[in-house]
Order: sequence, then structure tokens, then C-alpha cells
Amino acid sequence: MSEQPVCACHKFKARTEKESKQLINRLSRIEGQIRGIRGMVEKNVYCTDILMQVAAANAALNAFTRELLGNHIRTCVADDIRNGKDETIDELVQTLQKLMK
Repeated sequence: MSEQPVCACHKFKARTEKESKQLINRLSRIEGQIRGIRGMVEKNVYCTDILMQVAAANAALNAFTRELLGNHIRTCVADDIRNGKDETIDELVQTLQKLMK
């Protein structure tokens, strides 16, 4: 995996190959679900059937969010706290507040 340049305006997270692959696989499945929902709309499928697929896509996206958040807390947040960067706690609280809207 090649190193990405870091600019002052964005942070960078080096992920393991396994972590990246798991996240990308989840996103690929979600993309497929969304394409399926679009196809259902295009075929005038009954509303309730589409809504059930939307609920499944939402659940998949929530699972992706939980996995990414868990990884973030175990790595980025924990490392920053160990290194005395307590502002990361405020960043995490703000992120959680946005996720819970």
C-alpha cells in the first residue's frame, strides 16, 4: 500500500490491507443494494418491497459505520490519547453527536 501525502487540512489513516479489504467489501455490497433499489424503482416495484430493501441497505450502512467507528476508537483515538492529544476526545464527541442526529 503506497503512502498518501498528508496536507494540513486533512488527516490521514493508514489502514491494514485486511481492514481496507473488509471496509471496501462492505461498501461494495451496499452499492449493490442501492443499485438494486434503483432497479426496483425503475421497474415500479410495490412500495413496501422497496422499503424493505431500503431498511436492509440502512442496516448494512449502519454496520459499516459501527465497524469504522470501532476501528477509529481502537487505533486513532487510543493512539492520540496515549500521545497526549486530548483534543481527539472532543473530535470523537463531535463525531458521535453528528452520527446520532
